[in-house]
Amino acid sequence: MSDISKKDLIHSTSYWDVRLNPNQKYLGRCAVVLKRPCASLSEVTQEEMSDFLQVIKNLEALVKKTFGATMFNWACSMNHAYQVNPSNPQVHWHMIPRYIRPVEFRGKTFRDEQFGYRSVSEVDMVSDDILRAIVDALQNSIYFIKAIK
Repeated sequence: MSDISKKDLIHSTSYWDVRLNPNQKYLGRCAVVLKRPCASLSEVTQEEMSDFLQVIKNLEALVKKTFGATMFNWACSMNHAYQVNPSNPQVHWHMIPRYIRPVEFRGKTFRDEQFGYRSVSEVDMVSDDILRAIVDALQNSIYFIKAIK
């Protein structure tokens, strides 16, 4: 997993950090990273998994409200950690929002040409300004979601 700076932190719980992925091929794509060192899903505690389920509910609601995502793909693939020696795996999840229609955000149109099919590995490294605007939009929505609970 690539190193994502603190400026891309969207939200944090007791156990997980939600970070914006710099690859925004799918608008709002995030990584949900376990805060403590942990190399395998089988080592995640019940409390951490319970918290993760709440993160899923909140994050999906947040991205639906903010950008109009249609559905979500989730993946826990730690292959990249084993491309170096010594390996340093860390449990994290990729949240990939999918869109049935194009979405305009800050003058950029995001299109999900493969909607309904497996997400593609294409890369869309948007500008730092757009990344910051995405983080801001999501953080502003987080407070709205917290207020209605």
